[in-house]
Amino acid sequence: MRIASLNVQNLRLLPDTGGGHLHGARDRDEAASPSHDAADRRLTAQLIAATDADIVALQEVFDAESLDAFHDRCLAPLGRVYPHRLCLPGNDGRGLDVAVMARRRWDAAQSHAQLTPRDLGLDRPEGMPPDQPIFRRDCLELRFGALTLFVVHFKAPAPDPERARALRRLEAEAVVRLLPRGPDALWLVAGDLNDPEQGEERAIAPLEAAGVDLGLRLPEAARWTYYDPHRDRHQRPDRMIASPALAARFPEAVPEILRRGLGHEAGPGQGARLERVGLHRPHASDHAALVLDLPGL
Repeated sequence: MRIASLNVQNLRLLPDTGGGHLHGARDRDEAASPSHDAADRRLTAQLIAATDADIVALQEVFDAESLDAFHDRCLAPLGRVYPHRLCLPGNDGRGLDVAVMARRRWDAAQSHAQLTPRDLGLDRPEGMPPDQPIFRRDCLELRFGALTLFVVHFKAPAPDPERARALRRLEAEAVVRLLPRGPDALWLVAGDLNDPEQGEERAIAPLEAAGVDLGLRLPEAARWTYYDPHRDRHQRPDRMIASPALAARFPEAVPEILRRGLGHEAGPGQGARLERVGLHRPHASDHAALVLDLPGL
């Protein structure tokens, strides 16, 4: 089994007179020309195709219609066909949900978008309404044979870093409550955890304590998955955290980080870029893709 994870940066089908067009890999408030949108999405498809993954966990997908349009128009023509796709409504008011594409059908799938702290016996952060859902987007749980996969996209640090940290901590605690129990449980949490690698204890510490961050098997300088051009800083919001049993079963499993879709601004010497990637745009996404091999699973 080969699993990939990628934040595709605002994948949304926008209406027009010709059946709709795909929003580019850019934030909606970014003062950037939409002229690169089509090129962005061709690069997104090329990056996903390069993973050659059996299962692709995605973040920042607007809805199922957007996912299907991207798959059929951009990805399938490259010979990467994923007949099984799922994107359920989450809690992000902008519609940035999590999704999955798979070559094989999952055995079970469940959204946890409506869970509240009361449902899991968790304390609410100060000021959080009692009926507010835990997850900023969703925690999408899927079972593929012996493996349970959780696709997540935690609360971003902006606009209030302290408030966001409390909500992100709650999300991490909630995922831990949802994990399969037992010393032999095989699970993997994949996605954009949005946690800055700063401070004595990160908000995602409960999840880190419950499993094994497979990215730590890489040399420290090789772990980054995101470049912030505004701060000229490389960061690692994207993670794959495995159950102790899964990590022990695959001691050589190390996520491969595909940065070939990032803009050249991320720096020289970071591997060959896809053809037609620009300084900032066109690009596949502002995040790198993670790929993990679990042979025989």
